[in-house]
Amino acid sequence: LKFNQMDFQYAAWQMIYLLTTPSRVYKNSQIRKHTKNQWARDDPAFMVLLSAFLAVSSILFAVILKLSVPGFFKFILWVVFIDFIGVGLVIAGICWYACSYLTRRDNSPQMVEFGYSFDVHCNAFFPILVIMHVVQPLCWHIFIDGDSRLATFLGNSLWLIGIASYIYITFLGYAALPYIRGSEKIMYLVAVLIFAFVFSVVLNANWGRHLINFYRYRIGE
Repeated sequence: LKFNQMDFQYAAWQMIYLLTTPSRVYKNSQIRKHTKNQWARDDPAFMVLLSAFLAVSSILFAVILKLSVPGFFKFILWVVFIDFIGVGLVIAGICWYACSYLTRRDNSPQMVEFGYSFDVHCNAFFPILVIMHVVQPLCWHIFIDGDSRLATFLGNSLWLIGIASYIYITFLGYAALPYIRGSEKIMYLVAVLIFAFVFSVVLNANWGRHLINFYRYRIGE
């Protein structure tokens, strides 16, 4: 990687757009397709910034988990290589296959670039990362870490917003491809998410506390 050749300023602006007007990011993808004949990013600056933000934001989670120094580094390795890259490759692979072989228009010779599918995941991952790794830890002791149904409602609302944003930005990514049909069906997942949210509040199942317990179990602290 040659850092002096990466456009970190442009990547930072893309992150801001993903939090405000995510459709602008995919307009840039369409421009890149016309100018460079590819949908996927050719500059790894966004990936580098996202990985760095993920590592730094994990400090807040580490404080909540009260991790030791070795536990902290183990936590970062899990979050970066499993939660972000590993799960992202699986989701990108599923979307790539579905769009290339199941929802591609019959008269289109174009295939979805796998790199673009992973880009869509990275785009969608950033807002949920901000919500779950920054907002949630900052609000943890204020209104999330409690046994009341109100704590569950407020905490799970962050999950609802974060996952819904992931779904929406993923939808925008595939809707930008002119040779893909039925991309709006991705938004059906929001209905499933809302049902799960209501169900969790009724059962008083605090997703944030379950995540914290899972993280503690996973790193053995």
